[in-house]
Amino acid sequence: MTLPRTAWLTALAVGLVAILPMQPAAAVDWESLVMPGPVIAGHRETEKECRKCHAPFARDQQRALCLDCHDAVAADMDGKRGFHGRSEPARTSQCRNCHTEHEGRDADIVRLTPQTFDHAVTDFALEGGHRSVPCAGCHEPAVKHRDAKAACNDCHAEDDVHETRLGEDCASCHDAGSWKQTRFDHAKAGDPPWPLTGKHAKVVCELCHAGQRFADTPTDCAACHRIDDVHQGQRGTACADCHDTDAWKEPTFDHLRKTGFGLTAGHGGLACAACHQGGNPKKVAGKQCVDCHRSDDAHQGRNGTQCQDCHATRVWDEVRFDHGARTEFALHGAHAELTCVACHKGVAAREKLTTTCVACHRADDPHRESLGTDCGACHNERKWADAVRFDHDLAKFPLAGLHATASCESCHLDKRYAGTPSACVDCHRADDVHEGGLGEHCADCHTPNDWRIWRFDHDTQTHFVIDGAHDGLTCIACHQRAPGQGRAMARDCGSCHRSDDVHDGQFGSDCSRCHDTRTFRGARRNTR
Repeated sequence: MTLPRTAWLTALAVGLVAILPMQPAAAVDWESLVMPGPVIAGHRETEKECRKCHAPFARDQQRALCLDCHDAVAADMDGKRGFHGRSEPARTSQCRNCHTEHEGRDADIVRLTPQTFDHAVTDFALEGGHRSVPCAGCHEPAVKHRDAKAACNDCHAEDDVHETRLGEDCASCHDAGSWKQTRFDHAKAGDPPWPLTGKHAKVVCELCHAGQRFADTPTDCAACHRIDDVHQGQRGTACADCHDTDAWKEPTFDHLRKTGFGLTAGHGGLACAACHQGGNPKKVAGKQCVDCHRSDDAHQGRNGTQCQDCHATRVWDEVRFDHGARTEFALHGAHAELTCVACHKGVAAREKLTTTCVACHRADDPHRESLGTDCGACHNERKWADAVRFDHDLAKFPLAGLHATASCESCHLDKRYAGTPSACVDCHRADDVHEGGLGEHCADCHTPNDWRIWRFDHDTQTHFVIDGAHDGLTCIACHQRAPGQGRAMARDCGSCHRSDDVHDGQFGSDCSRCHDTRTFRGARRNTR
């Protein structure tokens, strides 16, 4: 028959009375006698006052006793703030479920695992660039996690180029995604407001607000664009009569109505001085294409002077000659961006060019034609080096997990690919902490998702079940050397716990008759 815990405590107390020498009852500290172990250093002052944390025979009252002392945590729970107030398990369960005491002065009863802690259940969710900041970047060693500073200037005071002249509410303009990317609404600033339109919206703040000066910033065009005035002040300072903020060099002056020469497409973006010498409207260049574009004629006159048959005014290098319809080679991707003379060295109409990839790209082929000449099987016309569409999953070695993020060069050193080794140890021999002692079938325990993520099941793949306190141990706590073939670990308790045996071996090495793996302290009575 197994006795309940209270009966055991009663029996223990009666036994102690029987063996203790006769002395006044007040001299016996009964609670200290049954204490399972010392408390942490922070609770040392209340160690002898058990009722500070325990109510006799009423474990459900223990949570309230904890919160009596930890009033800041209690306030968080009531206000549903902080980790203990936002986390449903922390707010409703018993404190002892997470914080186990009586394990020694230096015991870690917080048991925080930074790698898996969900910061979203705190008052400061990690967003944007904050996700990549290490814990120590915000949490100082001597400061409780709940007391970590959360204001922008607590961490970013040195990044404040305004030197607090705009206050400390950084979040009104900046966000956690990127400190340099702001969302300040310029349309509501100034008196009167001065919205940023056109290209002004892309100008960096410092270009107008030199030295972080915001008050009394000039807003007239000439204040910034005097150096851009090709008229050199001859037409006054009312620049907005002809220009707008979309493009300084694209005036709103109606050139077609006033001159008979419409400034369409690319011509519309030209500065006046590009055609009118010195910006003088009276000094006009010719109106034929070659009058301005003779030096741009890559054909050097071989195709005549009717440039408009192939070229448009929007962009000189963009032709409307339909290469796909009028030849057997359509220009797609990067080919469409080439100039004619990149391929046509002579008179285009009389040339006969080869259209195979290697005809132009033989020098770009790092495989030296070891994979054949059908470059289009893997490459396309958009980008020769980066836009490769080879499906590695159809090869003998599909790319799974982190292998999918590895660059080709990390495995294929010579660009020839054939004969590339595929065993784990071929690349990870230096990472094998077992030093080959477990063979070369790394995939039996490890996965390609991460070398440190392993799926070895000690309970089913060995003769030693990991439970109780053993469950929290690292491998090297028992395996001091890398295990190998024929090298077996002893499984009896005494092999590891001989120094913990207060009986000095008097009861043998089968400690499990009285103890279990949950804790070595205390014992269960064997009634068999």
